[in-house]
Amino acid sequence: MESIEKIIARQLLDIKAVILSPEKPFTWASGWRAPIYCDNRKILSYPKAREIVYKSLARIVEQNYSKADFIAGVATGAIAWGMLVAEFLGKPFVYVRPKPKDHGTGAQVEGDLPAGANVVMVEDLISTGQSSLSAVDAVEKASGTVLGMVAIFSYNFDKSRRAFEYRNLELRTLTNYDTLIEEAVSCNYIKEEELETLRDWRFRPDVWGVE
Repeated sequence: MESIEKIIARQLLDIKAVILSPEKPFTWASGWRAPIYCDNRKILSYPKAREIVYKSLARIVEQNYSKADFIAGVATGAIAWGMLVAEFLGKPFVYVRPKPKDHGTGAQVEGDLPAGANVVMVEDLISTGQSSLSAVDAVEKASGTVLGMVAIFSYNFDKSRRAFEYRNLELRTLTNYDTLIEEAVSCNYIKEEELETLRDWRFRPDVWGVE
């Protein structure tokens, strides 16, 4: 039976939610040059892929976080995914802003989150992990207890792995960069000789392409 990692990776490639371009790299908002661009919001436009993704995320929550009271989506990319997971599981939902509102109540966690509620965070994409962990901080500041985080895709950077380990927070993803590039070769999205370039980028993303 084919693994969910491969199934999700192929879906991302098929609908071009992930584009691999070793020869003509992208420039990220951070300034990093990268041979990959990932936009998981595209999945929302494809009903089949969308269903596979949100049901797979929900399955991770069911199997690993039976004490979850709430689902929290990280703004903005994971608000829709968090809502879909919460609806499927029949659980309450909140979402987390990148920063507190500068008006009204000044809330950063939007919705009605009771103190002490057990929360599973939903993300669409994990790069360095910093914005995701900032969202965890916001939920904990609002007196929620974060049980773990689930996400669609991770670049598997050492920096993000260490950040989650340092916080002692579980991160579970549907698929990841390593699986994706292997699947891209097997499905002829890229040539096998391009694998070395793609692997090299993941280990040195901050200096790749500028040396």
